[in-house]
Amino acid sequence: MTRVTAAILLSLFAALQYRLWVADGGLSHTHRLKSLIAAESAEVAQMRARNAALDAEVSDLHAGLEAVEARARSTLGMIKSDETFYLVVSR
Repeated sequence: MTRVTAAILLSLFAALQYRLWVADGGLSHTHRLKSLIAAESAEVAQMRARNAALDAEVSDLHAGLEAVEARARSTLGMIKSDETFYLVVSR
């Protein structure tokens, strides 16, 4: 009787250990999910910083002509009508 009870308890213990270490919801699954959450959190933080920069740029463009003029100068190479453009070519 004691051997049967010990065998039952040992098999129950082994089944619980399997669920703890290997099965879904176990420690390995939890560790995998935590690493995925950390990666997604880093990506979200990066996207929030990018969105904040874009929001600041949009509000600058709405605020005045200086930002629009700076944007036109840098991206389109535009100059004002009373300015002189010099192109320096290095050899």
